[in-house]
Amino acid sequence: MGLITGLLTLPLAPVRGAVWVAERLEEQARAEMRDESSIHTALIELNELRATGELDEAEIAAAEDELIEQLVEIRREEGT
Repeated sequence: MGLITGLLTLPLAPVRGAVWVAERLEEQARAEMRDESSIHTALIELNELRATGELDEAEIAAAEDELIEQLVEIRREEGT
């Protein structure tokens, strides 16, 4: 980037910075969604909630189904 281009686009610097931060946040969120250990942890937490009776069986079953679907999707993506 030349001096003139840098000066002309200087007012856009905050926007470029915000876009960069948003892209890093998206990358982090995608990495966390693909992390199997977070899914295993969530399943363990659901079992603890089941044991304490804080959630009813239907809510726990729905949450477990969603977590297992995420796990299957992650493993399917890794296999391709």
